[in-house]
Amino acid sequence: MTEIIREKITAPDAWVGPDIQDDDRWLYTLSAHEIAEIDSALQVAKSANLEIPFAAEAFPIPAFKARLDELISRVTDGLGVILIRGIPRERYTNEECGLIYWGLGAHMGRPVSQNSRGHLLGNVTDEGKTLADPNARGYQTKNRLDFHCDQLPVDLLGLFCLRTAKSGGTSYLVSAPAVHNVLRDERPDLLDVLYAPFHVDWRGDHPDGEQPWYDVPMLTARDGRIAARVTNRSFMESVSRYGDELALSDAQTEALDVFQEISNREELRLKMDFQEGDMQFINNHSILHARQAYEDFDEPDRKRRLLRMWIGMTDHRRRLLSPVLAERYRYVETGGIPKTREAA
Repeated sequence: MTEIIREKITAPDAWVGPDIQDDDRWLYTLSAHEIAEIDSALQVAKSANLEIPFAAEAFPIPAFKARLDELISRVTDGLGVILIRGIPRERYTNEECGLIYWGLGAHMGRPVSQNSRGHLLGNVTDEGKTLADPNARGYQTKNRLDFHCDQLPVDLLGLFCLRTAKSGGTSYLVSAPAVHNVLRDERPDLLDVLYAPFHVDWRGDHPDGEQPWYDVPMLTARDGRIAARVTNRSFMESVSRYGDELALSDAQTEALDVFQEISNREELRLKMDFQEGDMQFINNHSILHARQAYEDFDEPDRKRRLLRMWIGMTDHRRRLLSPVLAERYRYVETGGIPKTREAA
């Protein structure tokens, strides 16, 4: 029987934004010693002519490793978010930043493929696409993005800011348990809708030989803990191209509308303005993220660009999920979204 939470959630990740906006539990500034150790690990990787992907052992951070583990525990078992600040962005090339980011991510878990092109280290930048294109994904556009989880139920979602936008692009986070609490109080009838399956478009990233859409609830629970699967709205709207019977029902449309309205309330959301060199890691099960639309600089090398990782945690560290998500999590366990023949 599907578990549905009816009680108020009081877990550490059931926060409301204003209460933690100035909380140092989600913001950590690297010390000079930690930056020096990260720089030393980068030099080791460069001396070995390493290319991504490489193992954690090839990026040695013996002193910082314990601190990094503690920071990630804040994501898995605490507020669900950490922003690591202090990488001297101006000191490094884009490629060196990629090596640093990958090296740290490899110490957290197993980075997996994010799309049918097999990208392990993704680029979040405007590729001139819009969400009106049924095969485009939000990270390829400069559009405003509503609150959502990323497509696979990876345990950690990471972003590394290489370049900020000319204007806009502010990052917002909201706690899915906190939104769930408001729904429980204001619209408990919609919980049953959100815990039932929705049809979701792969948006062109479906594995070879599989149907181009899948079914998944927007909310699931196990042992009293929420795991949200509220994917970008465009994924639920474009799926009707495969049949009118797959389109959102009126009840589902209302549930998504109300979920977004609650998520966007200033009394719930947390605001972050990235600085170049910032690394943000969030729990992709309990924290949803959104973004303002942005305007880029004209010069190509100044355009907004973030690096992205999807990270699966080791079994002893990851949150157990509802059996309903087993099929989706299978992709995480086997390396992420498979590279397709068309993308090869």
